[in-house]
Amino acid sequence: MSLLSKNKDLDLLYVRTVIESADKGLGALPGDIEEKFNPYMSPLLDKLEEMIPHSEIHDLMKSQRISAVPINYLRGASWRNKIVIADEAQNFTFQELTTLATRIGEGTKLFICGDYMQSDINGKSGFEDMVKVFSGEDCKEKGIHVFNFTTDDIFRSKILKFIIEKIQNK
Repeated sequence: MSLLSKNKDLDLLYVRTVIESADKGLGALPGDIEEKFNPYMSPLLDKLEEMIPHSEIHDLMKSQRISAVPINYLRGASWRNKIVIADEAQNFTFQELTTLATRIGEGTKLFICGDYMQSDINGKSGFEDMVKVFSGEDCKEKGIHVFNFTTDDIFRSKILKFIIEKIQNK
């Protein structure tokens, strides 16, 4: 968020898949694309509320410096001076991740966030393969970094840390 606050020329784009994290879907949502995608923005808004005052979030949204788009709508896009956060990337195919990565232009920072344990697309995830592609030293030299978090990095709550450890050690 400090990048967004420091540089008024940067905008934040939040990218997600419309894959639901349940065995049964809710079906089609009413409204236009913005209204349909609004429920998927909740995690971003939760994080923003942890980091910046609500009034600043409102101003950023009103001035359209924060926007969201489903991964399906990226073809043909080209980004300059954007902070792009791709969330729940474990539910993107390799092709979707390729489309995402090939949209970036000058001044753009891309953050791809995912959790191998939480894929909802039945073995079609391209996340792990994409992480492998960009884990080399040659990528670091170009400014592409891969970070793998462990239970030591969990700060949400002690009970969450316990739950993750139990799941990993089942």
